[in-house]
Amino acid sequence: MSKLTITDLWIYPIKSIAGIQLNSSKVELRGLQYDRRWVLADMEGMFVHQRDYPEMALLQPSIEGDRMTISHKSKDIAPLTFSMAEPSTEAVNVTVWDDTMPAKTVSEEADAWFSEIVGKPVQLLYMHEESIRQADQRYAINESDKVSFADGYPILIISEESLAQLNDLATEHVPMGRFRANVIVKGDEPHIEDRIKRLRVGKDEWYGVKPCARCIMTTIDLETAEKGREPLLTLAKYRKVESKILFGENFIPMSEGEIEVGQELVIELWKEPAINTDSSSLKERLHDLYIQMKRP
Repeated sequence: MSKLTITDLWIYPIKSIAGIQLNSSKVELRGLQYDRRWVLADMEGMFVHQRDYPEMALLQPSIEGDRMTISHKSKDIAPLTFSMAEPSTEAVNVTVWDDTMPAKTVSEEADAWFSEIVGKPVQLLYMHEESIRQADQRYAINESDKVSFADGYPILIISEESLAQLNDLATEHVPMGRFRANVIVKGDEPHIEDRIKRLRVGKDEWYGVKPCARCIMTTIDLETAEKGREPLLTLAKYRKVESKILFGENFIPMSEGEIEVGQELVIELWKEPAINTDSSSLKERLHDLYIQMKRP
């Protein structure tokens, strides 16, 4: 059996702001603990995100004990700190893409702080335990599979080899953070994650269910919030299927557990990838791209 090694772990507690790097994490059925359990929404309950408000990329969370602090990377703004415990407020409805579910407002102080950054009234909402967002049943393993405020699935995996191949071809260096993956792995060929149907993670099983379609958010600089052309410019040349650009694979865990950097993941079952990396047409495209990169 093939094995991969975890080299990095990330959570993004508030959807669409910066993430937190970890050495270990609890795995819950919704995803890694705290990942995308909070979301910003307008006063009508529609979530807000970096695509429309790129400055959100400059909001840096940190966790100490049971409290989270949000700081601005470049502006001299007093940080916001709030309790991570479930709020005692009444639940309101929030919509993330095609899903609407209940969530609890955190505090008026948090709403005012984020509203100043975003430039319009927004509210910070928490997905409490009773709030259930069902995973897309077209790709889910079980009807009971659920997810946080993530775009679609509990866990996103990308290999270091996939990013290295991209950076060999791209017109500028693209950091892994642009792709907002939870688990970074290494140990095999580029896009090995596309081909995994089932992983053994310690005693637990994770299923690879769907490739991740990428959007303009990947072009936002993590330090300046400015939009560019990469990585979509390059990925469109060899990772496009119909109208979607694919990079990374979504996974669903079958049970709760623990993971840590350095841990080995065992690949137990394979599947056909959305993009066949062994095809002659893809190899020709990659060859042509490499030749273009070497031209003066």
